[in-house]
Amino acid sequence: MAKKLYKSRDKKICGVCGGVADYFDIDPTIVRLIWVAFVLGAGSGILAYIIAAIIMDDEPDYIDVQ
Repeated sequence: MAKKLYKSRDKKICGVCGGVADYFDIDPTIVRLIWVAFVLGAGSGILAYIIAAIIMDDEPDYIDVQ
């Protein structure tokens, strides 16, 4: 079964960092710190976050078992 990238229900802002952390199976705090570094470094993190928040689907309420 293929993994899919969803926004997390465990949200701080839109759930993007939580969703990325779930996808890569790492701590969401690490992803948030990396995202902050991108924002402070070049400012490109803000645009990437907004795009990801618009494009990513919300995590479904059910678990698809096949």
